[in-house]
Amino acid sequence: MPASPIHAVHEEFGARFTDFGGWTMPVQYAGVIDEHTAVRSAAGVFDVSHLGRFEVSGPGAMDLLRRQLCNDIAKVDPGRAQYTMALNERGGIEDDIIVWWLEDERFWVMPNGTNSTEIFERFRSDAPEGVTVFDVRESTTLLAVQGPDAPSILEHILGAAPGRFRVAKAPWGGTTGWAAGTGYTGERGAEICVPNEVGAELFGALVAAGAVPCGLGSRDTLRLEMGYPLWGQDLDEDTTPLEAGLGWVVAWDHDFVGRSALEEQQGNLTRRLIAFTTEGRAIPRHGYTITTSTGSGSVTSGNFSPTLQHGIGMAYVSPPPSQDDVLHIEIRGKRVPATRAALPFIER
Repeated sequence: MPASPIHAVHEEFGARFTDFGGWTMPVQYAGVIDEHTAVRSAAGVFDVSHLGRFEVSGPGAMDLLRRQLCNDIAKVDPGRAQYTMALNERGGIEDDIIVWWLEDERFWVMPNGTNSTEIFERFRSDAPEGVTVFDVRESTTLLAVQGPDAPSILEHILGAAPGRFRVAKAPWGGTTGWAAGTGYTGERGAEICVPNEVGAELFGALVAAGAVPCGLGSRDTLRLEMGYPLWGQDLDEDTTPLEAGLGWVVAWDHDFVGRSALEEQQGNLTRRLIAFTTEGRAIPRHGYTITTSTGSGSVTSGNFSPTLQHGIGMAYVSPPPSQDDVLHIEIRGKRVPATRAALPFIER
């Protein structure tokens, strides 16, 4: 099983590890709650090197991205990042993806770690002559610095903090990497990609500057508080962006894989992802049954919110319930009342 290129550094900091998308990655250091709180109140640093990343460059690179992805990269400019999705012909979500537009005719496509190989091959097989698609994951370390104090830490370490969904060069240790104002926690900060030979040094410098080492356990509770979906739980190849409430990711002004299926589904949804809260410390786990007055469904993501101090979750329900419908979650044999919620669960 592959591990982070800076695995030894995590061992030195006392990390506990887990299998995440087929990679051995830190799940926590001091503890999930402490790390979650550090990101919400100050700053934390995550190693997310398991995430995919490959470059698409050359004349025709933009056209390739526009064919393969449902959002439209042509709507932004070089030096920007965009959230998008790769769909199948049924409109199902093969992966949700961030694209970094580095320079003219040069892009980085950043899929989830679980789907990295499949998405890479999808692009490579469709690349026309003159367009190069090559992997950069094996040669780079990807770190995420997140929290209210992240911009000042980034300015101290890199000399500047990229703005939200901005992409800029990140010189470090005699090399040049890239940084984008993106992340998965709802906090300010950036994801920084540098060559492997300076990854451990950069991680240590960020910690020395005040960022708390954080594992993927707290990253999951942080993203859930923001209502950010997780592929494999809230999103999958049998779920469309419209069912997931992510229609804003679809740009209808261009042709892309899955467009016809989405056009047929518009205005005719038979199920819908909803958000809900529960009182107290009852935790709505993945897979638990949710019932309404007219239908039922299944919890896709659920946990105890360290910030709100009660349960939160998301679930697909069929048929889509009304806003004031009565909800119940089956938790350990008990029907626990739940209340519809708007996303995000917390405001940042």
